[in-house]
Amino acid sequence: MQCSGHNTPLQLSQRKVHAIIAKLDPYLRQRLLPFWLDRVVDRGPGGFLTYFDRAGQPTGKTLKTLVGQLRNIFTLSSVHRAGLDDGRALDAARQGVLFVIRHFWDREYGGWYWITDREGHVQDDSKIMYGQCFGVYALAEYALASGDPQGKEYAEATFNVIQCSAADSAYGGYWEMFRRDWSLKPGELDGGNRKTLDVHMHLMEAFTALYELTGSPTHCRKLQEIIQVLTTRMLHPRLHTGLAQFDAEFHPLPAILFRNVWGSDRDTDAGARPLNNTNYGHNIELCWLLKHAVEILGADLAPYLPVIKAMNDQAIAFGVDGEYGGVYVEGPHDGPATQTLKEFWQQAEVLVGFLDAVELFHEQPYWDAFENVFTFVWDKMINHEVGEWYALLERDGRIKWDYLGHEWKCGYHTVRAVIQSLARLRRLQLTVNADG
Repeated sequence: MQCSGHNTPLQLSQRKVHAIIAKLDPYLRQRLLPFWLDRVVDRGPGGFLTYFDRAGQPTGKTLKTLVGQLRNIFTLSSVHRAGLDDGRALDAARQGVLFVIRHFWDREYGGWYWITDREGHVQDDSKIMYGQCFGVYALAEYALASGDPQGKEYAEATFNVIQCSAADSAYGGYWEMFRRDWSLKPGELDGGNRKTLDVHMHLMEAFTALYELTGSPTHCRKLQEIIQVLTTRMLHPRLHTGLAQFDAEFHPLPAILFRNVWGSDRDTDAGARPLNNTNYGHNIELCWLLKHAVEILGADLAPYLPVIKAMNDQAIAFGVDGEYGGVYVEGPHDGPATQTLKEFWQQAEVLVGFLDAVELFHEQPYWDAFENVFTFVWDKMINHEVGEWYALLERDGRIKWDYLGHEWKCGYHTVRAVIQSLARLRRLQLTVNADG
């Protein structure tokens, strides 16, 4: 693998960093946050509306998914924790917490239902680990933001049911696709026989927030275990890039799309991806979430630096588009991208991860990659007239999917990325050259 400019020392001025801060900060406060704060709360039955067209208008679809509801709780709580809130975001998060506890929590078997209608009547009672992750993550973040003991109660209750009902005591890690009573679903498209990098990564971020909240030795151990599973069993043994799906014993499998998980924007009949395939956005998201988890643990980051560096270098070599800008969706571990569309969440996550790499390694390619993706996002992906990002673009920036919100798309990636990027840019501004 070749990485252009590898080991080139960082040459960066305060002026250049400040210029990006001067764009991002007012955009966050005046456009992106108002987009969600003005629209997302469902003033009737409570909870959140998540389906918005390219003009920011409701599409008329009103189903409420567990992921959509919980991600909004996380996002609004994180806005408050970041000091960007006059109380409005936290109030919105609080009413969302009350809605999900009332309508999504299963009082018989524990855990969260997958989908309700607008009023909260259950439409899909599956227990899907992707959603359970956010039951821990969102409620822990809400508790950290608000001090509300109900947040801590349900974050811990979700953690406990995951350990009791989803952990694989034979081979480690966690199963993902369950019926309401926590019996495993069938295999293949129903997903009952597979484990994924995606869910284990989100469990790591969830356990990180929970341990930050509680300081519990149990939560500490489980966070350490999930980091071990991710870094020793779910990455390419030589290249350290992420593998997507596994059997019980963590043998890699060609990745498929599960029936329950993806909504209208994915075709579950598309067939399996090649085994030699990795997702650039997931890899870099894993890097920055891993760094954050290790910091919350108070542990030594040094053992993980080779993995973080390898994933960043691979993404820069094969995932960053030097012609049009932005980061591609995916491709082989050791070769050029095969899926060259530009999806919103991957752009968001690599902004944060590349800035982490700048701080960790002080090398120019990581800043250049950040600047490349930032420029593409600013010029092509953000709908500046309304405030939120388009869902999916062609390689050259032409709009492919123009909606701004659906069951999988809220402010979770975009708001979090801008908040986290600004925090890193402000730290960099204090450490780089006064001019250059």
